[in-house]
Amino acid sequence: MPFDAVIADQLMSAVAFDADDLPGSAVAMYDANLRDPRLVRLLTWLRLERQPTGSLGRAVDHEPKLAATARAQAAGRVRPGDPFDLFTLVLSMAFAWSAASIGYAATADEPDEEHERRRRLLAACVRGAISPGTAPPD
Repeated sequence: MPFDAVIADQLMSAVAFDADDLPGSAVAMYDANLRDPRLVRLLTWLRLERQPTGSLGRAVDHEPKLAATARAQAAGRVRPGDPFDLFTLVLSMAFAWSAASIGYAATADEPDEEHERRRRLLAACVRGAISPGTAPPD
């Protein structure tokens, strides 16, 4: 397996993905980035230097997550829309405070209250973004 695929695979398997709990999956990714920011740094390098466009990793690696998201959509638990776009949005929100952030890169050394505040905000924002009552944009 090429280096790029190994790195992308490590990130995608760093936390369990649950299409029925996308807010929880995003918070778990936030925590994974706090525990080990090296992986997101490698992914950022990969994006900048080796693969500036398209999806990081192999499409086949995303298929189980996308299929699970589509099932959650069909059951009315997740808003309509392209499953890959929703997956990308949730990942992006989870990385908001990661080492790849353009706003603020959090560290595990910060007060627990800060992390709890961010976790609550992240979960609420993901919940709002994927809410089935929200119509997709035209």
